[in-house]
Amino acid sequence: MPILDIQNLRVSFHTKMGKLEAVRGIDLHVQPGEIVGLVGESGSGKSAAAQAILKLIPHATTSGTIRFHEDDLLMQSEKQLQTIRGSRIGVMFQDSQAALNPTRPIGDQITEGMIKHCQLKRDQAFQKGVEILFQLGVNLPVERMEQYPHEMSGGIRQRIMLAIAIACRPELLIADEPTTSLDVVTQAQILQLLKSLQTSILFITHDLNLISKISDRIYVMYAGKIVETNTTEELFARPRHPYTKALFESTPNLVPREQPLKMIPGSPPSPYNIPMGCPFHPRCPDAMKLCALKDPSQETALPYPCWKYHPKAPQKSDAADSSQSII
Repeated sequence: MPILDIQNLRVSFHTKMGKLEAVRGIDLHVQPGEIVGLVGESGSGKSAAAQAILKLIPHATTSGTIRFHEDDLLMQSEKQLQTIRGSRIGVMFQDSQAALNPTRPIGDQITEGMIKHCQLKRDQAFQKGVEILFQLGVNLPVERMEQYPHEMSGGIRQRIMLAIAIACRPELLIADEPTTSLDVVTQAQILQLLKSLQTSILFITHDLNLISKISDRIYVMYAGKIVETNTTEELFARPRHPYTKALFESTPNLVPREQPLKMIPGSPPSPYNIPMGCPFHPRCPDAMKLCALKDPSQETALPYPCWKYHPKAPQKSDAADSSQSII
């Protein structure tokens, strides 16, 4: 049974500019002990989906089902969620400088959850915090507990964020772009630390090179929807959706040296104005007329949400002239 099971999750906002649909009906699950990647360009809805799990987005309209074990988190009260956040589900945000409180010593921020959720006394929590920092490779851990965030480098702050997230030994860790702005050496160290936890992790990133080194399975997200999912090995060996292929072809180190690096034309669609049909069709080299008319994700018979996998789909040379006649 999945430790996390998300079904038909939708997240939207009502703003002065109109309705913004950040997440448009995604299914996702994480098995016990599994590291699952959620990838896509900026604005694809990754962070909104992750933050919706624990109702961390104010003023959002959320629907669907988010089951953590047997409990539907969307049906939990704020008081009930407070007993889950930080204890059974830990969260590691991408911007440590913004996430850490600049007015409080690091030690207070690490021990807060242990005092609240683990019923430890302050001196016990302090000692436990020192042990966690030592395990995470932080030098001078006792002195670090007395310091403030601005006195530390970005790499140390990310370790502090990880220490806070795992202090109560959560069953699930949500890591949202945890290595952004870090150098490659520190990135590798953070990945190794995450893998050593031996816990379930939902790892959100736009970096395909990064996710290939840590995840067991990957979900690819575009314009608020999942367009492809597979094991990491299979996805990198045989990407199926045109968007996944385009991501690989535009990512350094994933493209063979004898082949030029390609750009994905255009920009991701605004969540205020998602195109009709397949949301990727304005940027897709394989687009047919039908792609602009009907969303392939609504066709349950397709193995992937792309019309080129329909049994009556034309060959690429005839694709530009095809329409809904294939249905």
